Amino acid sequence: MLVASTVVVFLLISCSYGYTINFHDQEIPDEQWGYVTVREDAHMFWWLYGAHSTERENKPLVLWLQGGPGGSGSGFGNFAELGPLDQNLQERNTTWVQKANVLFIDNPVGSGFSYVTNPNAYTTNVTQIADDLLVIFSNFLKAFPVFTKTPFYIFCESYGGKMTSVFGETLHKAILAQKIDCNFQGVALGDSWISPVDSVLSWGNYLYSYNLLDDKDLDAVNDIAQQTAQAVADGQYKHSTDLWSATETMISEKTDNVNVYNVLQHNAPPFPSKFKSNLEKLYQQHVGIYQQQSLADLMNGPIRAKLGIIPANVTWGAQSADVFTYQSVDFMKPVIDAVDYLIKNNLKVVVFQGQLDMICDTPGAERWIAKLQWPSLDEFQAADRTPLYLDAMQKNTQGFVKTFDNFSLFYIMNAGHMVPADNGPMALQMLDLIIGV
Repeated sequence: MLVASTVVVFLLISCSYGYTINFHDQEIPDEQWGYVTVREDAHMFWWLYGAHSTERENKPLVLWLQGGPGGSGSGFGNFAELGPLDQNLQERNTTWVQKANVLFIDNPVGSGFSYVTNPNAYTTNVTQIADDLLVIFSNFLKAFPVFTKTPFYIFCESYGGKMTSVFGETLHKAILAQKIDCNFQGVALGDSWISPVDSVLSWGNYLYSYNLLDDKDLDAVNDIAQQTAQAVADGQYKHSTDLWSATETMISEKTDNVNVYNVLQHNAPPFPSKFKSNLEKLYQQHVGIYQQQSLADLMNGPIRAKLGIIPANVTWGAQSADVFTYQSVDFMKPVIDAVDYLIKNNLKVVVFQGQLDMICDTPGAERWIAKLQWPSLDEFQAADRTPLYLDAMQKNTQGFVKTFDNFSLFYIMNAGHMVPADNGPMALQMLDLIIGV
């Protein structure tokens, strides 16, 4: 049975391509959700949870952005990772709502309960995604002006890191231009697709270190990874996406279908036997994991009924394959410069990595971090790591953190790609360390 909530359903009032939510309140509700039409034919869904605190107005606001592209924050991030209830609608004892007010946005438009009414409204690059996020977040703050002075952080996972980096830069510039009133504090990039080439080039050696490849297999994987990198260097981005897929196919064949999100597992779903196209294969591998049937049944059943505002012709996740397809050319482009911008402008920038993740592995993250133009990079690289424990007495190491000035790197043990799902207690402690509550 779903937990009761204090929800006010509201309408959207349109004004050209800008849309204002017809609701204002200085109080933070237990729970609320709604739509914002960010452009013509483009409708984005959001879901807010007030912090589980009698003083929630003093708690930070955390936005969670899912990966894919096409994964649903309101679905996977909410029920599988860090929301107040799990997929069985049982209370989660590691929910981030203990520490913060948490906002989920189904992004890009077409993900989750977000939808388009014209294919031309899909985004094709992260700049467009960031622009849409700025519109929906601006409208959200107009609806909840109590959050304009609240410390605001963006947390994310996977491709969400690419979107977060560019949205963070877009938001900061909008704040400087006085287009939005927001107390933006920083971003936390979880197992993020910041520099795809650096990730792909690290895969072979990473798998070799786990005994998942032998010498000849390592050479084969590295060869096709180098081809992928060359395609990116030549500006052949669509071709580089195809070669990225071919690299993953070879890895699958050589490792007995290792789970690229947790290398201690094999033959994890989804592994459909037939694909109509290479993009369909990529979608099934990298977005399908966010949309298992059990979650889809939950979202399209009791959650849809609870929300009460989902249009009759909208099915949760139905447009996510198109979201992924429309981003395919932009997919392999790096956004290191956006991360550099955030660091240089004194925002808190955190990278957190699950040790068992291959797709956005820690060696790949170390590679792209080394490319930052941040003047203090050498000091960061020379800094010592601090071990992290859930119990200081037992000293069962659950992670490490390295920090210099406003940049930190968390190494999370016993976790793959989905850190909050795999090591919820350590993820919650990490959240506490970052937002300082």
